[in-house]
Amino acid sequence: MVVPEPDAFAEPAEGAVVAVPPRRRRTRWTRLFWAAAGGLLALALGLAVDNLVRSLFDRGDWLGWIGLALTGLAALALLALAVREAIGLLRIRRITHIQDLAAEAVADDDRRKARETCRELIGLYESRPETARGRTALEGHLGEIIDGRDLVGLAETELLAKLDAEARAMVLSSAKRTSLVTAISPRALVDVLFVLTEIMRLIRRVATLYGGRPGTLGFLRLARRSISHLAITGGIAAGDSLFQQVLGHGIAARISTRLGEGVINGILTARVGIAAVDVCRPLPFIAARPPRIGDIVGELTRRAEEEATPEPKTRTPG
Repeated sequence: MVVPEPDAFAEPAEGAVVAVPPRRRRTRWTRLFWAAAGGLLALALGLAVDNLVRSLFDRGDWLGWIGLALTGLAALALLALAVREAIGLLRIRRITHIQDLAAEAVADDDRRKARETCRELIGLYESRPETARGRTALEGHLGEIIDGRDLVGLAETELLAKLDAEARAMVLSSAKRTSLVTAISPRALVDVLFVLTEIMRLIRRVATLYGGRPGTLGFLRLARRSISHLAITGGIAAGDSLFQQVLGHGIAARISTRLGEGVINGILTARVGIAAVDVCRPLPFIAARPPRIGDIVGELTRRAEEEATPEPKTRTPG
């Protein structure tokens, strides 16, 4: 039996719901271990600070008071950071709840869950002035008799259309930037560092665009989910088939090796960006067209061909 090779640029069918991979719940023993280890580390740090302050008081009262004041400032800053991280995690949990609720409403065509999804979405974007018109229009349709799937699609059209356009522009711009920089970079290490930095920056920007605004822990969680989503959907197909599809069809003969590597790095960045959109977007793609890697591939290869093609020389009359 011949099994066809999966397409590296395979795209979901029109109207298909791209499911976000389920999050693995840590076991009770794992959570207990990390809680105990964190408690021990906090106790060790507290004892070290206490010994330091006592030593400063032994050397001089003024040194001890300075150490105590600095300890208080550090504790206050740590508390502020903890509150910010907690708020960021709560935002991500809220978006995840909306995603799950919307997926259930679409799958079951449940009008009640769809209305609940719309209310949650309106609350999520109530502080965004650019969504005021869409929120007003969506609130006006909540009382009408609309199927659950159609109501979620209406919410998608009214509230997420502009955000989706900005997200596509972000992904394309980041892919172009990665392609250009890695094409002219003299070192492979610089390429790797720049691609990783650009991917992290893109994930954070996409999450902030859709209302996540994650802190450090929230960003790490989103990055892990984006990579997991990318792996599950077959996006990390960056082997020989990817090179053949991107640089095939005569393109390899017209651009240099460095430009080709830049195109590949740009496509990988775009792949992660599209996965981040699927993870961070509060609703599945119902009525809207999801971002497609083929559009970005065409843009990157067109740009590489333009850079590789020398400009015609103008002949001066003589």
